[in-house]
Amino acid sequence: MNILLWVLQVLLAAAFLAHGWFLLAPPASMIEQINAAMSPAFRIFIGVAEVVAAFGLTVPGATRIQPFWVPAAAAGLMIVMISATIFHIARGEVSSAITTAVLLVIATFVAYMRWKVMPIRPRTAA
Repeated sequence: MNILLWVLQVLLAAAFLAHGWFLLAPPASMIEQINAAMSPAFRIFIGVAEVVAAFGLTVPGATRIQPFWVPAAAAGLMIVMISATIFHIARGEVSSAITTAVLLVIATFVAYMRWKVMPIRPRTAA
């Protein structure tokens, strides 16, 4: 189960790092279309949140320094994915809504498992 959780954490981190970076530095050809869907400030806020969450899903657990950030990052992504799913449903973007719903389920699973079932133990001083 620990291996599965790590695989899911890394996959979530990769997905959110890529999407967060896309929102922070979109291609010039797409910036107008993205800004029509959401304000530039909100786009940057979500981009930063996703990049920070990608970091929080992996680094604290890998270093075992303040590993409580792993379920916290997953819980933060749950909020983002609930909002994203509602956003895509409201726009009639079914495939995007399904994708965000799947990411929501994975983030929820990681958050619960790392919080209650298999938390990562912090480093102990020897």
